[in-house]
Amino acid sequence: MPAAVQNVWQRLSAWARGFSPAQLTIAIIGVAAVVLGAVALVSWLARPTLTPLFSGLNATDASAVVEELQASGVPYELADGGSTVLVAEGDVYDQRLALASSGLPGDNSQGYNLLDQMGVTASEFQQNVTYQRALEGELAATISAISGVETATVRLALPEETVFVSEQRDPTASVFVATRSGTTLSTEQVQAIVHLVSAAVQGMSNTDVAVIDADGTVLSTVGGGATGSSGDQANEYETRVAAAVTTMLDRIVGTGNSSVIVSADVAQGVSERTSESYGVPEGAPALTEQTDTESYTGEQQGAAGVLGPDNIAVPQAEGAAGDGAYTNESSSRTNAIDRTVETVTTPAGGVERQTVSVALNQAALGGADVANIEQLVAAAAGIDAARGDAVAVQVVDFDTTAAEGAEAALAEARAAEQEGQMQSLIQTGAIALAVLIGSIVLAIIVARAARKPKREPIDIGELHEQRGAVDSAAWDELIAGPAEPATVPITQLIPAEPTSSEVKRAELNALAQRDPAKTADLLRAMMDDGGRA
Repeated sequence: MPAAVQNVWQRLSAWARGFSPAQLTIAIIGVAAVVLGAVALVSWLARPTLTPLFSGLNATDASAVVEELQASGVPYELADGGSTVLVAEGDVYDQRLALASSGLPGDNSQGYNLLDQMGVTASEFQQNVTYQRALEGELAATISAISGVETATVRLALPEETVFVSEQRDPTASVFVATRSGTTLSTEQVQAIVHLVSAAVQGMSNTDVAVIDADGTVLSTVGGGATGSSGDQANEYETRVAAAVTTMLDRIVGTGNSSVIVSADVAQGVSERTSESYGVPEGAPALTEQTDTESYTGEQQGAAGVLGPDNIAVPQAEGAAGDGAYTNESSSRTNAIDRTVETVTTPAGGVERQTVSVALNQAALGGADVANIEQLVAAAAGIDAARGDAVAVQVVDFDTTAAEGAEAALAEARAAEQEGQMQSLIQTGAIALAVLIGSIVLAIIVARAARKPKREPIDIGELHEQRGAVDSAAWDELIAGPAEPATVPITQLIPAEPTSSEVKRAELNALAQRDPAKTADLLRAMMDDGGRA
C-alpha cells in the first residue's frame, strides 16, 4: 500500500476511534442512508421514460399487442385496467409502425365508414340499413367514451315513413352498456346517455330510450325515463325544503325544538295536457253585421175564408175585404271570439303535490304565534294550494330523555377523552424528562472524560539526569516539603534494600503528593529544557 494512502487510512482510523459508540452508530446510519439514496436516485435516473403506445384498447387488441411486444422482446407495462400499453419513449414510433404492418390494433368500429364501403348498385333498402348501422356504431363509440363505460351497443328501431298521421310511430332505441370492474353508472350518466341517443335520432324523445347494463339491471325504461331518477329527485327536493324550513324555525324556537317532515309526489314520467277555451272580449266591435228589412202596405186581397165541412172553404162575404200592412226585419252579426290553447308539459320528476308537517316544542315556543309560523312555513316550502299542497303545524311536548342521555354520554366521553389526553401528556412529559436527564448525565460524563488529564510515562532516570538544569535550591525545597513532618515518611515506603529506580520513584511520588502544582511546574520546566537541549 502506498505511504500516502496508508497515511490517509491511519488518519481516518484515528478519527473514527475518537467517536463514542452513539456517534459511531449515527455516523453509520447516515452513511447507509446516503448510499441507499444514491442507489435509488441512480436507479430512477436509469429507468426509461414510458409513453403510451396505444390507449383505449379492447381486450382482444390489447392481448394481440402484448403478444407482439413479447415476441419482439420490447419491455412494456399495462395501465388503465389493461386498455393502455406503455413502452419506452424511444420505441414508440418503431413499434407503432411494426404493429401497423401486422394489422394491429384492429379497426372494429362500425360507424360512418360503412357508408364508404357501399357500392353504386346498392338498393334503397341496403342504403337505409347501412345508414342505421352506421348511426348505431357512432352512438356506441360515443357512449363508450363516457367515464366508467367499457363497451356499449346501440340498437335503433326506426319506423318507416308514412303519409298517414294515424299510422306514424315514434322511433325507439335500446342501449346496452358494460362498465369497468367496480364501476357503477350514476343517475346523471344514465340521463346523459338517454339524452345523447334521443338527440341524435330525429323524432325520438328522451322517454323512448331503454338502457340496460351488463348485470341485467334496467337503468332506463321506454316511457318512464331513467329508473330511480324520480325517487332521487323527490328525496333531493324533500331534503332541500326540510332544511330550509328547519333553518327558519331554528331562529324562532331554537335549535332542536322543531321537527320538519316533507313528503313530495313527483311525476314518474313526462305528461302533456292541452286545453282550449273560447271567450267574447268585452267592448270589441263586431266583425261583420247585416240587417234585412221587408214591409208591405195595401188592400188585403185573397183573404182566406173559414173552412167548412169537408174542408171546403166558405166564401167571405162582400165588404169583408179591407186595407192591410206587413213589416219583416232580420239582422245578422259576426262577433270576435277569443280562442286560447294551453299546452302544459310536466317533466319526469316534477312536483305534483307536497305536504309539510311541523312539530314544535311546547317548552320552547314562548310567545310565538302558531298561525304566523304556519304562514312562514307555507311561504318557505312553496306551498301551492291550487295543486293540493298542505301544511300542518302542531305544538307538542318533546321527549328529552334521549337527548339528556346523549348529552350525559357525550359529557362522559369528553371527560374520558380529556383524562386520556392528560395521561398521554403526563407519559410524554415523563419520557421527555427521562431522556433529558439521561442526556444531561451523558453530557456530564463526556465532559468529565474530556477534562481528565492525559498521563504520559516519564523515565525517572532522565528526570534525574536533567536535575542539574533546575535550581538546586528549588529542588531541595521541593523535596524537603513543608516544615511539618509528613504523614507517611518516605523511608517507610522504601523496602529494606531498595534499588535506585525505586528510590527515585518513591521520591517523585512523595514530591507529587506534597505539592502537585509545583511538581507540575518543575516537570514542565525540565521538559522544556530537555527539548531545547
